[in-house]
Amino acid sequence: MLAVLVAHAVAAVVAPLLVRWWGRNAFLALALVPAAALGWVIGNWDTEQRLDIEWVPGLSMDIDMRFDSLAAVMSVLILGIGTLILVYCARYFEDDEPRLGIFAAEMVAFAGVMFALVTSDNMLMLYIFWELTTVLSFLLVGHYAERASSRRAATQALLVTTAGGLAMLVGIIVLGEMVGSYNLSDVVAAAPRGWLAGVGLVLVLVGALSKSAIVPLHFWLPGAMAAPTPVSGYLHAAAMVKAGIYLVARLAPGFADAGPWRVTIVSLGLASMIVGGYRALRAYDLKLVLAFGTVSQLGFLTAIVGIGTRTAMLAGLAMVMAHGFFKAALFMVVGIIDHNTGTRDVRKLAHLGSRAPVLCVTGVVAAASMAGLPPFLGFVGKESAFEAAIDSDAMSPGASAVVLGVMVLGSILTVAYSLRFVWGAFGRKKLRAPSAAVAGMHTPGAFFLTPPVMLAALGLAAGLAAPVMDRLLSPYAETLPSYGAKVYHLALWHGFSIPLYMTAVVIVVGIALYKVHKSIARAVPPSPLNADRIYDRTLQLMDSLSLRITGSTQRGSLPGTQALILGTLALFPLISLLVYTRTGIETRLADSPLQFVIGAIMIAAAVGAAVMRNRLAAVLLVGVTGYGAGLLFAIHGAPDLALTQFLVETLTLVVFVLVLRKLPAEIDEGRSFGHKGLRILLAAAVGLTVTAVGAFAMNGRTTRPIADYFPDLAYDLGDGNNVVNVILVDIRAWDTFGEISVLLVAATGVASLVFRNRRFGSAPRVSDAPASMDSRQAASEITWLSGSDLIDPKHRVLVLEVTTRLVFPTVMVLSIYFFFAGHNAPGGGFAGGLTAGLALVLRYLAGGRYELGETLPFDAGKILGIGLLFAGGTALASILLGAPALSSATFEATLPLLGDIKMVTALFFDAGVYLIVVGLVLDVLRSLGARLDAQIETSQQ
Repeated sequence: MLAVLVAHAVAAVVAPLLVRWWGRNAFLALALVPAAALGWVIGNWDTEQRLDIEWVPGLSMDIDMRFDSLAAVMSVLILGIGTLILVYCARYFEDDEPRLGIFAAEMVAFAGVMFALVTSDNMLMLYIFWELTTVLSFLLVGHYAERASSRRAATQALLVTTAGGLAMLVGIIVLGEMVGSYNLSDVVAAAPRGWLAGVGLVLVLVGALSKSAIVPLHFWLPGAMAAPTPVSGYLHAAAMVKAGIYLVARLAPGFADAGPWRVTIVSLGLASMIVGGYRALRAYDLKLVLAFGTVSQLGFLTAIVGIGTRTAMLAGLAMVMAHGFFKAALFMVVGIIDHNTGTRDVRKLAHLGSRAPVLCVTGVVAAASMAGLPPFLGFVGKESAFEAAIDSDAMSPGASAVVLGVMVLGSILTVAYSLRFVWGAFGRKKLRAPSAAVAGMHTPGAFFLTPPVMLAALGLAAGLAAPVMDRLLSPYAETLPSYGAKVYHLALWHGFSIPLYMTAVVIVVGIALYKVHKSIARAVPPSPLNADRIYDRTLQLMDSLSLRITGSTQRGSLPGTQALILGTLALFPLISLLVYTRTGIETRLADSPLQFVIGAIMIAAAVGAAVMRNRLAAVLLVGVTGYGAGLLFAIHGAPDLALTQFLVETLTLVVFVLVLRKLPAEIDEGRSFGHKGLRILLAAAVGLTVTAVGAFAMNGRTTRPIADYFPDLAYDLGDGNNVVNVILVDIRAWDTFGEISVLLVAATGVASLVFRNRRFGSAPRVSDAPASMDSRQAASEITWLSGSDLIDPKHRVLVLEVTTRLVFPTVMVLSIYFFFAGHNAPGGGFAGGLTAGLALVLRYLAGGRYELGETLPFDAGKILGIGLLFAGGTALASILLGAPALSSATFEATLPLLGDIKMVTALFFDAGVYLIVVGLVLDVLRSLGARLDAQIETSQQ
């Protein structure tokens, strides 16, 4: 299973390169990956396999995968149809198709992600792959990004399925916490009951039903037909929409008898069957006929599987296979029609059957399976579905009669829109000659026709080989109870029975309905309850509401916005603590007289910063409070925190000074926000809230603090004596990874705002300076810094230049020392990166923006990216070395001269942190420093 996932990941990465080399024929090479994976699935069909990899056990996010009979059924659709779709793409697209390489990567990645989804036993991992399918479908549906219809369809699918996914995540957490395990197998085996379990189950079903386009969340699927036809044929026939069906089938053995199960699933599924079938009869676009037909068929599948009996599950799996075969084939047929005639409108197609007989036969065969005609697999599955609704004690006789009646009505609609599709695409339409679109078409090639022909033939072969299908599909159906019904097997002939008579009625009435459907459509106006319009109105309402709220809270004033945020911070926690907390507070004023002295200095500096009108003086006073905090850390025995605080405070002061160059020296009190007394009150309230929260938290502790365990954990698990550094790079490395990602985003945002039109690039070098700025001294004079010669002589400070030249190498060596020593002594990647950043700051202040380019002539964005790659790669390296992701894996070696060396993989994570901090400082100096320098020079000329 892991090899299948890795193969698809590698294929997705190299796909753009293959498309660049081989053009559209690269799809043929990419098709080999799911084809090989399909071979593995078939070879292991009867064997259940598990893969358990410890990943993030603290969050119950281990990589637990299970391959069983249900996963095998779904994998055949995902990988088999995926292979044929990729082959189909090799002729559907032209070599000049925009973004074809990216499209190929997304298609291969989707196949791999879907395989991971149906084999994931851990529900949290399943949710990750679930949302990956959402993201990939957004990209695939929006492939034609220049079209407004594609952008709208992609956004609509993203919003609906993501909202359902978020509801599902809450349900997963509820069920997982109730069972005590997040593995699907455990949750199904120990299916909890009660109102809370019912709520969790419904939330999970919301995610499943939204993914499978079940009413009332069905409207996104017809809109998604704006995607290229291969996307429609794969995602909306065999892959993405089947994820919801799969999840319902997976949960059915444990939850089929739960209170909300059948009411929710069966009723909504049958409603979808009717709504989709009715809308398919009113559509003129062949893809829309299939799209609404897909909504109808998905509703049918959901209702069958939702019944929760052995016969119903067997019928459901048979219909899942049949639907994958005929619907993917029909979408391919429509793609060929559109590709060769330039239209999908049934009103513009006539005599296509005679012009493309092979295509016509393929479409008729696939549509016959969709309509449930014998001897196709669609007939076998639909007959068994009728049997499941008739012969079962899982539902009351009245409920069974209603379910059966709606299934029959939906099946009649299916026959009618199947005939509409066939006649609309290939009929003569009472015309003597082909329509203009058909007359000018070119005949599709044999290679282009092969994938749909194979799928249509599979629907026929599977129907004829119904006993074989029964043997393949029965193992999972056996996991559900029969509720007293006789054992049912898939077969083409069960004798003269009620399901057979119903099938005959369905066919006859369906043909009659097709004959009169145009008259009915003219007589019955469209329903005013259009889900797509309701979706638009909902978005408009949300936009209007958000504008009103934003307009009342954010009026363009930064101090006003800050006051609102800080007021909320001070108000709600403080009131909650005072009203609902009964814990007493015991405090200790100080541990040392030095704390009083440092505290008094910090208070004086804070008050001074509040009343000072000069901006630079105020910033320096704020810096005093920061340095005071560093001293407090040092007094309490935290040299690592003190070092980091000093470095951060120094760098922050530099950034402030760089920004202040563009601001007036004095603060204009007349333009200040609010009354000074109110600002003082707000500041005091925030300080009181933070103090109160800290005091309540410390006094509310009832057990031994976790911090007491950190020294031993740091040494035993992280192989380091520096507790702070081991926490950052091992124990809580996930937090650190998130923080450095935020740093990278912030740096990118700042640089993008400053540069506006070009975010990337390195700082200018001396060779880039214009000739008018060349003020170099005579060759005999000593040049301490290359860039300083380009500074206006009245702004040069020789002492600073000399000092920088001498001190810079020492500071860089100190930076490297902090980096390597940090795992066992004060330092680490963050402190080392800050030290290197301060060295860059010193070089920039002494030599100007051209000196910055001479010092580090690299693109800051690339440094940030490489740093994040180092940090993220450590997760994979740890797993390969047998340790949990983003934790320390230790290895030792004996080297000549150096002797025994002990190294941990956290060092590489620290290297990523180091590079990100250096890249951040370089980005700040390049944007807030060098860029502003250039603007100032331009304004002075």
